[in-house]
Amino acid sequence: MATNGLNPQIDNYLAVGCGRCPLGDTPDCKIHDWRDVMQQIRPIVLESGLTEELKWSVACYTYEGKNVVMLSAFKEFCALGFFKGVLMQDPDNILVQQGKNVQASRIIRFTSMDDLDKLRDILPAYLQDAIEVEKSGQEVQYKKTEDFDMPDELQAKFDDDPAFQAAFEALTPGRQRGYLLHFSGAKQSKTRTSRIEKYTERIFEGRGLHDR
Repeated sequence: MATNGLNPQIDNYLAVGCGRCPLGDTPDCKIHDWRDVMQQIRPIVLESGLTEELKWSVACYTYEGKNVVMLSAFKEFCALGFFKGVLMQDPDNILVQQGKNVQASRIIRFTSMDDLDKLRDILPAYLQDAIEVEKSGQEVQYKKTEDFDMPDELQAKFDDDPAFQAAFEALTPGRQRGYLLHFSGAKQSKTRTSRIEKYTERIFEGRGLHDR
């Protein structure tokens, strides 16, 4: 870790991208579209006193080892993502829930340098609020697995194949929720059925949606 708080790993991330896809270190990597904005956001975050680390191949900022905020690039924007954003104050109404099923995190989107210029003066207060949330020990109250919608197609699969139901219920709660969100996220019944069939073997193997 550099003594000025700048982590050389983040220098590399801003230079070549996260490296999680073949576009890393190429002109097509999305990091190139947002590097200038992200390089100006970075010192604002560091001035809050958070520790700069590389996690999940992107810039992550922590307080006493606890994740507080991430700085990352997407195709259409770059963003500050607050891990416990749902617990934060939002006086300027700039925190965004990225998807209806996201429970804890909230993001601030930047689609241009103008966006940053408009928010530059209020970002320190949001960062401090995120730190205070972490200091307070508050925890997000996540929905339980049984609170998620059960797709009719999955219930039908359970009725037809009790062994499959047993395999599903043997998964960890997190893996169950991942599948429930994925299956119910399809608008058409035939797509939900197709998704269930696609992952049946994986469920029997005890693996989650993204497990290798």
